[in-house]
Amino acid sequence: MTVRLSEVSKGDELPALSVAVTREDLVRYAGASGDFNRIHWNERFATEVGLPDVIAHGMFTMALAGRLVSEWTGDPAAIVDCSVRFTRPVVVPDDGVGARVELSGKVSAVNEDGTAKVLITARSDDQSVLGGANAVVRLPE
Repeated sequence: MTVRLSEVSKGDELPALSVAVTREDLVRYAGASGDFNRIHWNERFATEVGLPDVIAHGMFTMALAGRLVSEWTGDPAAIVDCSVRFTRPVVVPDDGVGARVELSGKVSAVNEDGTAKVLITARSDDQSVLGGANAVVRLPE
């Protein structure tokens, strides 16, 4: 189902999204993105450089924010702009469970040009992992 601009109001909350992230997900993302930095798959290396454990790729975490918005709009092409700051890494332990990223969003503006702005919150291990995260979507009337 596609969200229509006429159905959207400032303050509307997007359906929450909870995503499990495993080491397997990181390996798959590394293959798709070409980012094979060892901090994303080698615990020994990650801890040697001062990280608590293997961490998810920042762009993987940003993609999860995009997924929150695209699932709400019903059309990934509706996203015309998306930006985030990476504030904390998503630590992904090798314990069979991995990490969980909890995402939520709220419409902060509905604009006359047919777009709406969504503020996004992403948390893992009870900490914010993205700052200033937002997306602009163009929705059908």
